[in-house]
Amino acid sequence: MASNSPVILLGERDEIQPRPRGKTNTSPGKFGLMLFTLMTFAFLYVPIIVLIAFSFNSARSGAMWQGFTLNWYERMFSNTRIIESAGTSLIVALLSTIGAVVIGTLTAVAMERFQFRGRALWDGLLYMPVIIPEIVAGISLLLFFAFVQIERGLFTLVVSHIAFSMPFVYLTVRARLADFDRSIEEAAQDLGANEWRTFTRITLPLLMPGVVSGALLAFTLSLDDFMISFFVNGKGWQTLPVYIWGQIRKGVTPEINAISTLMLVFSIALVVLSQLLQRREKKRE
Repeated sequence: MASNSPVILLGERDEIQPRPRGKTNTSPGKFGLMLFTLMTFAFLYVPIIVLIAFSFNSARSGAMWQGFTLNWYERMFSNTRIIESAGTSLIVALLSTIGAVVIGTLTAVAMERFQFRGRALWDGLLYMPVIIPEIVAGISLLLFFAFVQIERGLFTLVVSHIAFSMPFVYLTVRARLADFDRSIEEAAQDLGANEWRTFTRITLPLLMPGVVSGALLAFTLSLDDFMISFFVNGKGWQTLPVYIWGQIRKGVTPEINAISTLMLVFSIALVVLSQLLQRREKKRE
């Protein structure tokens, strides 16, 4: 029986020849794309490399390399104002992370599980702290605390950091809930578990990778924040980024480079820890 579909016949000269190994496509377009990528990475990371390198420079100022030294790190750890500012940043980051994780996780569960009037509006409002400029958030929080007559200090710092970091926890946990298998909770309830036991024994452990990732993200954002902390910090509660800004006004010294290098290493360590926890959980699943 004849077929109406066309038949393609390949002769001896029309055979498809395999591409020789070892040869790659070096077209101008591909070369330009690779060059643009390398320039982008250089623009992003070369200044960071220079910052780290000059934190070991024996020269006090200037961009001339005069020799390797650890003196600036020794002076940094002996500076009481730096230690106090770093302690303030750690306290604020820890307290605000706890608050952001609790509020963000419960909000994500409520928004994902319950249907109510104005749900889409509330969901959009939760995205606002992520997209609005930090200077707008800082000024609005400053005006709010002045309006309600709350003295600026540790409380205003913690509340402000919860306000801008909680949405990031909410988004992370909400993404985890999108792939959540509700049949596991239903099975636990069929076996006699109440809502609280189901949440603590089933739901929360399964959400823990998202909760931990959101917590690490909130901690990093709080630790590195300058703009909002600058507006809402009070006397005796100066965070480390605000202290660095005050010192930079007098001129950049290797001591500031050393502080920035340690903050960079600490932030990278938190990101790596978050990625390792996520990979470990995926292997378990």
